Amino acid sequence: MSFLIVLAALCFLMWIAYRGHSVILFAPVAALGAVLLTDPSLVAPMFTGLFMDKMVGFLKLYFPVFLLGAVFGKLIEISGFSKAIVAATIRLFGADRAMFSIVVVCALLTYGGVSLFVVVFAVYPFAAELFRQSDIPKRLIPGTIALGAFTFTMDALPGTPQIQNIIPSTFFGTNSWAAPVLGCIGAVFILIVGLLYLDWRRRGARAAGEGYGDAAALQNEPAAFAGTNLANPLVAILPLVLVGVTNKLFTGLIPAFYGSSHEFVPAAMGKAAPVVQEVSKVAAIWAVEGALLVGIATVLAFAWKPVMASFAESTRTAIGGALLAAMNTASEYGFGAVIAALPGFVVVAGALAAIPNPLVNEAVTITALAGITGSASGGMSIALAAMAETFIANANAAGIPMEVLHRVAAMASGGMDTLPHNGAVITLLAVTGLSHRQAYKDIFAITLIKTLAVFVVIAAFYLTGLV
Repeated sequence: MSFLIVLAALCFLMWIAYRGHSVILFAPVAALGAVLLTDPSLVAPMFTGLFMDKMVGFLKLYFPVFLLGAVFGKLIEISGFSKAIVAATIRLFGADRAMFSIVVVCALLTYGGVSLFVVVFAVYPFAAELFRQSDIPKRLIPGTIALGAFTFTMDALPGTPQIQNIIPSTFFGTNSWAAPVLGCIGAVFILIVGLLYLDWRRRGARAAGEGYGDAAALQNEPAAFAGTNLANPLVAILPLVLVGVTNKLFTGLIPAFYGSSHEFVPAAMGKAAPVVQEVSKVAAIWAVEGALLVGIATVLAFAWKPVMASFAESTRTAIGGALLAAMNTASEYGFGAVIAALPGFVVVAGALAAIPNPLVNEAVTITALAGITGSASGGMSIALAAMAETFIANANAAGIPMEVLHRVAAMASGGMDTLPHNGAVITLLAVTGLSHRQAYKDIFAITLIKTLAVFVVIAAFYLTGLV
C-alpha cells in the first residue's frame, strides 16, 4: 500500500504538469497528500521541516545561476548578438545545410550559457526562414532545435554552465568539467546519430513530396529575416567564449584561493560564531556565477546602447522567467525530499538497488525520475537528494571515480525528461506553433538517442577506463 501511495503521488504530479498546471502549487499538494495517506499527524511537520527546508536550500544554492543565466541570455538577445551568430553560421554552412546550421547555432548559444528556453525564442525565426527556403517540413524544426539545445550541450559536454551540469557537483564534490573524455564521447554520439536521424526524416519527407507547408495554414509564422545591421560575428560570439574560458579558469582558481573550506566572522555580529563554508561543494557554482558575470559585462561593454534601450523591461522579463524556473525546480526538490522520507520510497529504492551495476543503477534511477517529473533538474535533484550517499558508497566499492558519477547523473537527467509534459517541450511546440501530434515524434526520437548515449558512455568507461 505504501508503494501505491508514492506511485500515486508521482503520477498525480506528472498528470498535473501534462495538463499545464503549476508545479509550484501542486508539488506540495502531491507530497503532502502522500503524507496524509501515510500518517496524517506528519503533514504539518513534513511541510515546514522537510518540504520548505529542502526547497529553500535548493534556491539558496542555485537561484543565482538561474538568474544570471536568464539575464545573460536576454542580453545576448536584445543586443542583436544572437541574430549575428545565426546569420554568420548560415553563411558558413550554407542554407542547404539548414538542419546542421540550426543545431550548431543552438549548441553555441546553450554551451555559451544561454538558457535553452531563451534559445528556443531566439533561434525559431531563423530556423523557420531556413526551412522555408530549403523546403524542409516545418514539423521537423522542434526536433532540430531539441537536438542542438536539449542534449549534448546541456549536460554531456564538459564545462557546460547549464544547471543540469552544476547540480551533481554539490553532491559528488566535483566540478562542471567532470569526466571530459566520457562527456565528449557522449556528445559526439548524440550529435552524429541525431543528425543522421534528422537527415533520414528530411529525405523521407522529400521523397514523399512534402515541403515546408502552407504558410497561410501554419501557426506562429515569423516574418522573414532581413539580416541587416548586425554586429560583427566575432564580437557577438566573444561573450559566449569568455563564459566558457572563465568558467574553466575559475574552476581551478577558486579552490586554490579559498582552500577546502573557508570561514569568516561578520563584523556587525561581534563575537558570533564564524560562518563556515565547504568550498568544495560550492566551487563549481561560484565558477559558473563568476563566468556569467563576465559574459554579462562583455555584452554591456560591446553593446551598451542597444541593451540600455530596453534593459529595464527585458531584465524584468528575464528575472520573472528565472524565478519561475527556479521555483518550479525547487518545488520538485521539496516534493522529492518528502517522498523519499515515506515508507513507500523504501520499496522503490530497494527495487532500483536491485540493479547490480552502480552506474546503470544511477542512470536508470535518475532518468526514470526525470521522466516522471518532466524535468531534468527536478528529477535529478529528487534522485540525488534521496540516494546520493548510496550512489557514492556503491561507486567507492567498485572503484568508480566521482567524476564518472557526475557525468552519468547529468546525462541521465537529460534523457527521458523530455516526455510530453516537459516544460521545455511544451514551450518549444507553443513557440513554433505546432502540436504534439505534428512534431513530438521527432523530439521523442532525440530523447531516445540521448538516453542511449548514457549507456554508451557507461560502456566506454568500462571498456577503456577513460574519464
